[in-house]
Amino acid sequence: MGTGRSTGEFAEFAVSRHRALFRYAYLLVGERGLAEDLVQEALTKTYVGWHRLRDSANAEAYTRKAITSTAIGWYRRKSWHGERPRDDVPELPSRGKDDDVTARLWLWQELSQLPPRQRATLVLRYYEDLTEVETARILGCSVGTVKSQTAHALKKLRARLGPDAELTIELVVAQ
Repeated sequence: MGTGRSTGEFAEFAVSRHRALFRYAYLLVGERGLAEDLVQEALTKTYVGWHRLRDSANAEAYTRKAITSTAIGWYRRKSWHGERPRDDVPELPSRGKDDDVTARLWLWQELSQLPPRQRATLVLRYYEDLTEVETARILGCSVGTVKSQTAHALKKLRARLGPDAELTIELVVAQ
């Protein structure tokens, strides 16, 4: 690394962005302990590459990409298909209707069953509200791949959720 200033800048980045990075990791894997492990591993990789990163936007993208690629690698190595440990779904604020909360929980359960890359694409696009270009940069793929992964994921959700899928997806995305 080199200078104490660089180490201080990294520490400031890690502390200020930890919550957002953890939320992203949690949405990818659905389990708090595993999400924390993902964030720690990604921050370690970011620290090692800190001297190459020019600003916090690059550091954020680099860290999110590390979270995504590490999660996908873990899923491939563990062959996590079917049941796997996870925490309860985090509480979602109600907009005054029990139906809204039920719809969000239902969609969360369906989202957690998507393949990791499709889930990452939806989380980045709709939960993190990133553009297709920003999502592609984080995932290390083309904008076309982001579009196709998003389309495939939404198609799977619509097929599982049935005729109310559009309303349910809109409720969650609008939140």
